[in-house]
Amino acid sequence: MYPASFNAVFCWTPFVGRRYSSITMRAKFFLPILATSALAMFPAVAEDNTEQTAPFTAAEREAVYTASIEKRVADILKDVALSDTNKIARIHDAIIAQYRSLRARDEAIDAMFQSLSKNAPGIETNREAILQVLSQQLHNHFLKRLAADLSPGQVEKVKDKMTYNKLKVTHDAYCEIVPSLTDVEKSKILELLKAAREDAMDGGSADEKTAIFQKYKDQINAMLNANGHDVAKATKEWEAKHPSTAQSSRDGEKQAKPASN
Repeated sequence: MYPASFNAVFCWTPFVGRRYSSITMRAKFFLPILATSALAMFPAVAEDNTEQTAPFTAAEREAVYTASIEKRVADILKDVALSDTNKIARIHDAIIAQYRSLRARDEAIDAMFQSLSKNAPGIETNREAILQVLSQQLHNHFLKRLAADLSPGQVEKVKDKMTYNKLKVTHDAYCEIVPSLTDVEKSKILELLKAAREDAMDGGSADEKTAIFQKYKDQINAMLNANGHDVAKATKEWEAKHPSTAQSSRDGEKQAKPASN
């Protein structure tokens, strides 16, 4: 199902102390091995449904989760508007499988690092690197399944729905809050937001998706400020003129969303 080889990746999270160099070098060497180990743990994690947290059993939690992702997929399929029942079934199964794979990925990585941290202090600093390796494999496989039955425009709709339409909302907000943007700047903003969407598709929760978009928004803000715009000032001025809209936007970010995939 997944390619056998993994690309080399590097430690992302800074680690303070003299042991950083040796730990990081060892971690770089073992990252592909650790990633493969995490992939191998997917089935074991998915099958571990014996734990019970009062007042819900594992089966009850699974039923709630299944109902949640089924609703999300139904909403996506509605936007994609397919008429071929066979394609509908395949796309439904592809998206459901992706949500479950992302969930299993996170659980496998958590379990792996919990075990490794006992004997290799500092190894947990490479969690982000392992996550990137595993996510890329899942991401590429998922897009390949979508492309087999959907047009490029329909694939875009799936991506938008899986990331709460953040690309359009954020792009429109920049254009309204900083009205002096040039066409070149608007194009660059769109480019960065599309990259954010690609990464956010693999986010394990709504908060994680939001955090991914924020990293790209920081890049956009830095670019615009370097070009002579004052994004912070423009935002404050816009919020002062549109207090109710600004509050609604903040409330929208806080509203309940699925905690995880």
